[in-house]
Amino acid sequence: MKQKAFFIFTLFILSSSLLYSQSSSDLSQASRNLPLRRVSILSSGIGFFEHSGTITGAGEVSLLFDASVMNDVLSSLVLNDPASSSPSLLYNSEGSLWRSLRSLRVDLAGNPGFAEILGSQRGEEIEVYAPEQILGRIIGVEYRHHTTGQFFASIPWLIVLTSRGISSIPVEEIRSFRFFNDELNSDLLRALDLLASSHDELNQNIRVVLDGQGSRAVSISYVIPSAVWKVSYRLDLSGTRPFLQGWAIVDNDSDTDWEGVELSLLTGRPVSFIQMLYPPYRVFRPVLPLSIAGIAESAVHDSALTSRQFSGMAYEQAEMLYMAEDSAPAMMRAAPTMSAPVLQGGGALETAGVREAGDQFEFTIRSPVTLPRRQSAMLPLVEGNLTAERTLIFQGTRVRRGETINPQISVEITNTLGMGLPAGPITVFDGGTYAGDALLEFLPENEKRLISFGEDLSVTGSGRSSGSRFITGVSISGGVMTVNRRQRDEWVYTIRNASGENKRIIIEHPITGGSELTLPAHADEQTANLYRFNQNLRARDTLIFTVREETPIFERITLSQMRPEVFISYSTNTEIPANVRSALSRAIELRRVLDNAEQNRSRLESERTMLFSEQDRIRRNLEAVGAQSTQGQEYLRRMTALDIDIDNINRSITEALNESRRARSEYDSYIAAIEI
Repeated sequence: MKQKAFFIFTLFILSSSLLYSQSSSDLSQASRNLPLRRVSILSSGIGFFEHSGTITGAGEVSLLFDASVMNDVLSSLVLNDPASSSPSLLYNSEGSLWRSLRSLRVDLAGNPGFAEILGSQRGEEIEVYAPEQILGRIIGVEYRHHTTGQFFASIPWLIVLTSRGISSIPVEEIRSFRFFNDELNSDLLRALDLLASSHDELNQNIRVVLDGQGSRAVSISYVIPSAVWKVSYRLDLSGTRPFLQGWAIVDNDSDTDWEGVELSLLTGRPVSFIQMLYPPYRVFRPVLPLSIAGIAESAVHDSALTSRQFSGMAYEQAEMLYMAEDSAPAMMRAAPTMSAPVLQGGGALETAGVREAGDQFEFTIRSPVTLPRRQSAMLPLVEGNLTAERTLIFQGTRVRRGETINPQISVEITNTLGMGLPAGPITVFDGGTYAGDALLEFLPENEKRLISFGEDLSVTGSGRSSGSRFITGVSISGGVMTVNRRQRDEWVYTIRNASGENKRIIIEHPITGGSELTLPAHADEQTANLYRFNQNLRARDTLIFTVREETPIFERITLSQMRPEVFISYSTNTEIPANVRSALSRAIELRRVLDNAEQNRSRLESERTMLFSEQDRIRRNLEAVGAQSTQGQEYLRRMTALDIDIDNINRSITEALNESRRARSEYDSYIAAIEI
């Protein structure tokens, strides 16, 4: 299939063994590098890098990366080559050196010594000079204890089978040795070559192999972590029109020099994460027993379902067996805060061009940037006159803690510079000198924002609060009384201006959740958490400003469950309408009748319980003395009298129970019938 004008190369990751399957002699040109031409740094700690240039014929492009960024490179690298039909990307996978060394017959992975190398080659033929020549086959290495004075050591000895029998040779006396096995010697040389090529373990070389012909423009781009770029502003309030100057602070923390690159700075909040693509990944496979026939196990069999019944269950069972695994490794990056020298504004600077890049804002430095590795630079971002109005900000949240405060010296700026302003610190100058520092969040074009850079010591303010609660309405329906109340909270701010000039002041009052502002009728501005009121503070005068909020409160009470004292409280409350109080008074009378009936029934049941107890005591005494004795006859007479009393009280309890039920029915019917 023909390639399009620009071939977008989706990574095809090859195993490290391919590094040895194709030599550089197969390529028509030697390895070359593409210069870095374009850099885009995001405020989220990510950098986009693009290498581009002209290539003739087939060849390789080498890219050197820190091993820690290989996951990002493999997930983002894009190759544009209109002539290559099957480019490839070759690199050593993570841990490939260790695995390659372990795969050789002479394992040098653990930095072994003489004894370890010789001991690992048991059975091999060897020629040893110690110092005389010894020919034989290695049996092994043993360690013998040796003591010299107070010192103890374990000395390795090589055990060799020679033509004259078994010989033991102290390893420390061996001056040289060689194996007779040529393959073994070849693996030893191969291991040494691998070790020699891996001295820079922290860096990874990626070879992009291109098979195209002819001269064409080629570019390679990728995304890797980068130091975030920062912004610092200078705001001069001295002139008739406030002047803002902004600088971008850029850090080249890579090992590559930037030479005449097109530099773009982006601000936004993209999603970014690391996917582990660099280290080899192996899938777990279960171990199953061999399919060998054995003895049969005993079994029992359940009753069966028809195929139609079973098909209705199969999907649910399958759904229960389904398991999903969700993994989203997160990447968090933070940049250290850096201070910048104060630079005077007012000169003509070539600032950055700005445009929207998707959901981000891109600032492109107009001139190519040259920045050596591991160095930083301040580059002009924006400058110009903007609209600003001086004001004071009185924060009501601070006086709520009982403090007497000074309002903040502030400026309300309007972004009329034709571009959004990224977040950053602002150094403010006024009257030709330093006035303070402020912070600016991202400010879109034509938006207003308040910034504060000090406190006005000539103005002081305090606040006091009061609260009250009152009933606004009562309704009764279906045996439920609904009481509507309003909680009124009032704050009185007292602000004194001791200076000789009039000042504008913004009073910020925190919004109480669920409340409504009743005084003043509305705020001049409102945020998610604050009301703002613009006021004029005259010279040597005191401003008293009141803010009132009311919060509705609804209370629902089931009358049948209300305690008598609560009934009395509501029926005597003059805030409640007269018709409601009258209905509650009648309910109190009916409830009193009900309570009296309940108390009478309870009293009679208690008396009956006492009679039962006395009758039981007499019965036990009668059993003790016998019915034929004089005392027993007296007990029989008293038992008969108690039976008569119990019969009488049972009739009284029945009457009391009927009266209680009648009172309960009358009370409940009255409560349910009230409609106010």
